[in-house]
Amino acid sequence: MTVPAILKSLRLPVIGSPLFIISGPELVIAQCKAGIVGSFPALNARPQTMLDEWLHRITEELSAHNRAHPERPAAPFAVNQIVHKSNDRLERDLETCAKWQVPIIITSLGAREDLNTAVHGWGGITLHDVIDDRFARKAIEKGADGLIAVAAGAGGHAGRLSPFAIIQEIRQWFDGPLALSGSIATGDAVLAAQAMGADFGYIGSPFIATTEANADPAYKAGIVEGRAADIVYSNLFTGVHGNYLRASIVAAGMDPDALPEGDLKTMNFGAGANGEGGSKPKAWKDIWGSGQGIGAVTAVESVADRVDRLEREYRAARARLAL
Repeated sequence: MTVPAILKSLRLPVIGSPLFIISGPELVIAQCKAGIVGSFPALNARPQTMLDEWLHRITEELSAHNRAHPERPAAPFAVNQIVHKSNDRLERDLETCAKWQVPIIITSLGAREDLNTAVHGWGGITLHDVIDDRFARKAIEKGADGLIAVAAGAGGHAGRLSPFAIIQEIRQWFDGPLALSGSIATGDAVLAAQAMGADFGYIGSPFIATTEANADPAYKAGIVEGRAADIVYSNLFTGVHGNYLRASIVAAGMDPDALPEGDLKTMNFGAGANGEGGSKPKAWKDIWGSGQGIGAVTAVESVADRVDRLEREYRAARARLAL
């Protein structure tokens, strides 16, 4: 399997997934300093001009870290771009990413050849998230360098397929970089993802319960207290199926066991999609996304401590299997 040079020097084969609203410079910088890829959605930076400020800060702080610690340089960072037609910021956000030569772009909800070409033009790579083999093939045909297989149990917008099913189908024809998303919350699960054929574990929900995450304390507590049975799969809130914390749905006055069907036409990543006015975007703030792997998260801790724990678990798992 072929992995780009930029992803070969990670402390652990882990990519921190971009968390809508929650991922900001503090979380990304902490993840990269800890030796894993940190990422954030471009749309988290609001107004749009703030994206330039965030990329300046991230770039400068990681460069300073590398000068001070040449023996353990920071991992690269990634910016998530929503390619859906409702994202009216995409072109401006790409221009800002080009200015700072963002090393990794993660694309979601649409694959575009011109976007991949633009990223390659400044020396970056693109990873596209997919929920099945059909979308995976389209992404690679349009020039994506790698894939993120979003399996059942992943937080946020999630697929329905078993991780075994989606990984084995993709690996029948694709030997490039492949990350697996879906309930990965321990070092053991990262090793299991590699055993299946993935190169990286793609981890989101456990990083919500960290001190650096921009999440409501009640949200962090919900991750710590929650179990797999507390996750509800619904397309009501954005028009695309996703996994959410049951308690947040109840707190919003809805019955999580009797949610109506959503409509893809309701998806909106344009102005106000971060809860800045309007009733629909507010659901993103009030309804809390989460994957099914949160039963392994038992406390709110720093990113450094969480990555230390992942590394201990990963190495212990390798030792148990005599790898």
